[in-house]
Amino acid sequence: MDNSFIRDRITELRLLKGVSEYQMSYDLGHSRGYIYNISSGKCLPPMNEFLSICAYFNITPAEFFTEQAHYPGLIQKAVDGMNELSDEDLLLILNLINRLKEHRHN
Repeated sequence: MDNSFIRDRITELRLLKGVSEYQMSYDLGHSRGYIYNISSGKCLPPMNEFLSICAYFNITPAEFFTEQAHYPGLIQKAVDGMNELSDEDLLLILNLINRLKEHRHN
C-alpha cells in the first residue's frame, strides 16, 4: 500500500457518493482545488483532514483501508441495522446472503 492507494480510494469513494471534487472540497470547508490536489498526487491530507474525509463518507479509518469493501458506507448501515435484530432474523439474513451469492456465481 502506498500514497496512490489513498488518492485512489478517496476518488473511488467520492465517485460512489456521486460528488465532484469541487463539491467535496466545498463540503469539507476547503478551496475548490483541495480534493483535486489530493487526487492528482500534489499532496496528501493531514491526519485531522483524513478523519474528516472518513466522516464525510460515513466510514471508519479501518474501512477506508479495507480494499475489498466497495461500498463501506452501505455495509456499515447494514451491520448497524443487523445489530438490532434477533438471532432468528440474523439467520434469515445470512441464508438470504448465501442464496444471493449462489445465484451470482451461477
